[in-house]
Formats: sequence, structure tokens, C-alpha cells
Amino acid sequence: MDTLTVEKKELYIPVMATIDKVETLTATEKRFHILLPNGEELNHKPGQFVQVSIFGFGEAPISISSSPTRKPGFELTVRRTGRLTEKMHALQPGSQIGIRGPFGNGFDIEKFKGKDVLFVAGGIGLAPLKSLIEYTLDERDQFNRVIILYGTRNPSEILYPKEIEEWQARENVEFHMTVDRADESWKGNVGVITTLIPPLKLDVQNTIAAIVGPPVMYKFVVMALKAKRLPDANMYLSLERRMKCGVGKCGHCQINHSYVCQDGPVYHYPVIKELEEAI
Repeated sequence: MDTLTVEKKELYIPVMATIDKVETLTATEKRFHILLPNGEELNHKPGQFVQVSIFGFGEAPISISSSPTRKPGFELTVRRTGRLTEKMHALQPGSQIGIRGPFGNGFDIEKFKGKDVLFVAGGIGLAPLKSLIEYTLDERDQFNRVIILYGTRNPSEILYPKEIEEWQARENVEFHMTVDRADESWKGNVGVITTLIPPLKLDVQNTIAAIVGPPVMYKFVVMALKAKRLPDANMYLSLERRMKCGVGKCGHCQINHSYVCQDGPVYHYPVIKELEEAI
């Protein structure tokens, strides 16, 4: 676990960080740009998360949605789902929040270098995966082909329209998007995200897949990739939605012998494919 910040500070004491920018993305999601005090950097790996606290409202694990190559500060994308996130959505630039972390295991970037990289993101799963996408694009010469598949329920829930426009415009990125239900403005593919996989022509022995989305998505995406003969060893998944305390104390994220907040949230597929209830 690459947790330099945790090693230097008390594990349970949050650092008071400042919200630098706030952007509304959808009716339920906002992104927050965060600055740590004294110019300190988070030093995270793509796929890791932090514990966010607001005194009097609680604490929750939130995935980091920006690459460590994008400095200063870091980005969190927050869906409004409860008391803490409701309060966070009401905060303005200049407000302070508590930050602990980074925690957990991120993506093993070295395994991706020199390979074709396939990103498969479903819904809010694009947020934690964006950290790895940005890293890959910022270090583009270290990777071969880059393919991004993104699916969401409807056009109004599409995250990061500015970034998506940039990805679509890049000659060295293949971007494909689908929605479950179209509206009158939608001109693209309609269907679940697995409908984007069969047309792909993949060098399967040289392709590494990073998959993040709702739990129901995983087994169908894995089945679709297996149908393309992508080896199990070439797939990585994030189970970030299961976490609560972030440090393996509450047991909320435990799957048999594995604690997602410590062993994950990013797992190598061969490690969890036989782990009952993991996916």
C-alpha cells in the first residue's frame, strides 16, 4: 500500500484541507478540487481513496478522481446520497473538510505500461477510473493503444463532458459511449455497456482491462471480455463501493477473509474470481 501521507500522520486524525473549486456535473454529482495545507501533495496512486469528514455530519470513503500527475491538489467527485454528501454539496470554495489517507491498493501501473489499455466504466465508476485514465494520457508514451468504454443510464447523467470531449478529440484515444435510455438529443449507441465490447478488435494477450462500475455490471463485463478471450490475468476491478471506515476496523467491507479497504479497492481478477459474493 502506497500510503506515504498515512505513514507521516496519525491514522485516525484528519488533516484540514481547503475546497479550492466546486463544479456541478449532474443533478446529483459535483466535483471538488481540494488543496492540502502548506502545499503538501496527497501522493496517491490511481485507484486509491480518502476518508472525507465534516464535523457534526460524519465521515465517508471517497475515491480520488484525479491523477497524481495533476498538481497541485486533487479531485473528488461526490454523489449526493446521504447526510454527509448532502452537506458537502452545500459547501463553497474556501470551505474546509477533513481528509485522511490516501488508503487502499490502487491500480498496479507497472502492469499496464507497454500494453494496450482498455478502460470500462459504468456510471459513477468513471470517477475513480478517471484517475488512471488521466495518468495514462499524461504519460501517453508509456502505453500502447488506449480504449475507453463508458456507459450511463441516460444522457443527463453523463459525467465530465469537458474531459469526454477532449478524449473524443484525441487521435491516440478510442472513445466509445452508450446510454441505457436515450432522449431526443442522443445520437449515439443505446444499450448497456457490454454492447460496446463485441465490436472491439483486441490484441488480447497484450491488452490490460481496468473495470469500475456498479456491482451488477462486473460479471457481465467479465463474461463479455472472456468471450473475446481476454485472459483472467489481464483484468483489474475496483470494489470501492463496499467501504466504510477505510482502515479495516468496522468490518463493513469484509468479503470472507478479504477487507476491501485494505486488500482493495482494486483487485486483480484472478484473486477474487473464486471469492464468493465479491462480484
